[in-house]
Order: sequence, then C-alpha cells, then structure tokens
Amino acid sequence: MQVLKVVLLLPVVVLGFAPPSSLHRTTTTRVQPQEAKKSVDDLGEAELKGKKVLIRCDLNVPLDGKTITDDTRIRASVPTVKYLLDNGASVAMCSHLGRPKEGPEDKFSLAPVATRMAECLGVDVKMAPDCIGEEVATMVEGLGEGEAMLLENTRFYKEEEKNDPAFVEKLAKPFDLFVNDAFGTAHRAHASTEGVTKYL
Repeated sequence: MQVLKVVLLLPVVVLGFAPPSSLHRTTTTRVQPQEAKKSVDDLGEAELKGKKVLIRCDLNVPLDGKTITDDTRIRASVPTVKYLLDNGASVAMCSHLGRPKEGPEDKFSLAPVATRMAECLGVDVKMAPDCIGEEVATMVEGLGEGEAMLLENTRFYKEEEKNDPAFVEKLAKPFDLFVNDAFGTAHRAHASTEGVTKYL
C-alpha cells in the first residue's frame, strides 16, 4: 500500500477563497504579488547600516507616579533594539502608554521609559518632545549610526487609534524602515502598528 505524505509549509497566507456557488465557474482571478515581510534576523549590516528605523515597541509599563513598577516590557524590547543598533541603524522607538483622554498628559509621558531603556541598552536614549513634527524629524535626521531615541506617546493623538492617513504619513516620514516588535498590540490596526506599513 502506497502512503502519500503531505507536507504543510507554514506560515500560510490566505489570499482569498471562492464561495461554494463559484466552485464550478471557469473564470480566473489574477492575484497581484506583494512584497514579503521579513524578520529582523533577515536583515544584516548591509541592509541596516545608516538606515533610520522606526520600531514599534510595547512600552506600556505600569507606573507609580514617574516610577516604573515593572520593566518587563522594556526588557523584552532590548534584544531587537540592540540588534538594530549593533548593525549600524539609527533607531527611534515608539509606543503608547496608558489611555490619555485629551491630548498630552504628563502622567502618560514616556520619559521615565527612556531613562530605563537607556540603562538596559547601555546607550543614551534621547527623549523626543512629540512623535511627529519638524522637531522630531530634525532629531531623527541628527541620529548617528548606533544611536537611539524614544518618541513621545503616540496616543497623545486620537489619530493614532483611528489610523488616520495624514497622521500615519507624518509618523512614517523621517524613516527608511519599520519594525514591529510589539506583539501585544500587533492585532490593532492603529497608525503605529498597521498604518506605517503602507509607507515603510
């Protein structure tokens, strides 16, 4: 008796399916190829050196005032950020923190996270005053190879959760590459998780 082996190759990307009523039709649908997404491990110094990289981290850490009470999420981002820095990228991290209601609120600033991230990475982490705008773009432009900065809380803008195209474009503009290291927020179609992929 002959045994047929079936090998499943994962991950599988489902591009579409045909409803039962169309199974007997002879029409053909042409699918446009899309550029494959890559893992950070697929990128080496040749691809990263001198590049401005925006990395979405999950830095939504618990705070008691300005004191971080659990830095687990910060430490979880360190290996990826360090890999990018070690390969000559200029890295700007972005994240949300808490649930600001009406624009910027000091209690939701990522400034304490920048301090702790610097300690974990062993390099200076510059703190941006915002996540978009000319001042941020100037800071990104001034980042040298192997240097890091942290953008201010993306949720200081309601456009972040609405995935507003104009906001997305401003967020992505100073960068060459995007890395999503925020597994816990990857399911959300927000500007800093999904929107920027249209530009980077």
